[in-house]
Amino acid sequence: MELMNVLHGFHYTDQAPYDCRIEWGPRGARAAAERGDIVIIVDVLSFSSTVVTALHYGALIIPYPPPMEGARSFAAAQGAELVTGRAEAAKTGGHSLSPLSFGSADRSRPFVLCSANGAACTAAGAAAQTAAVIAGSLLNASAAARAAERLRLLRPGKAVTVIACGERWDNARQEENSLRPAIEDYLGAGAILSGLSGSRSPEARLCAAAYEAVRSDVRALLLDCASGRELRLRGFEDDVAHCSSTDRYEAVPMLQGGRFVDASAPDALIGDAL
Repeated sequence: MELMNVLHGFHYTDQAPYDCRIEWGPRGARAAAERGDIVIIVDVLSFSSTVVTALHYGALIIPYPPPMEGARSFAAAQGAELVTGRAEAAKTGGHSLSPLSFGSADRSRPFVLCSANGAACTAAGAAAQTAAVIAGSLLNASAAARAAERLRLLRPGKAVTVIACGERWDNARQEENSLRPAIEDYLGAGAILSGLSGSRSPEARLCAAAYEAVRSDVRALLLDCASGRELRLRGFEDDVAHCSSTDRYEAVPMLQGGRFVDASAPDALIGDAL
């Protein structure tokens, strides 16, 4: 009977009534959005890390969900550069999902960024009346947590749900779930959850504890995890090393008007974006 009282008005998957929660992938992002949560999108290798890095340098980032063909047309209509995959960018000389492809020369330049995981989760997280959608990573973990805390003050009673985007299995069969949990996103989510106050769901407690247990070894873990190995084999070890840096930047990308703006300043008018 006690559990029934706790869950009154909630679904058992909501992780209610806890203040801090974690979910996986686009479906988890949609569930958080439908609850009106503050949603933090974590795709460490590399969507979130690339958005954070680009925003640090003052670039204008517009996320766009797959397919890439739609993003290409949208970018052309917006007069923006389409951020492509690493292989294509190596041929064209353009910007890619590599965060190291952005720098100070990109200030005020508009870019459309499409990815199968991070951009898809961002679109799912923005599909309903969320309190806010933030891009978080190891690079801005503490800053993202502080921004979420300020948002909670502006929206009392709102939970914070961190979305570990995960990866996708290649050639998944129709009857199979294509989501492949990725430890880099789990650790990035744990780093952010560790900086949040309030009650944590069992899922969030475990995620934060996992990060705390290995925080001194995060770089080695990312270099040797499946996603890190993939990028290293393709010649992008420097990307993995960059994305494994904790609290390197203060930039906090928050979705406003379809693009990311920086909500890191203590006096930022975050409430105006809700």
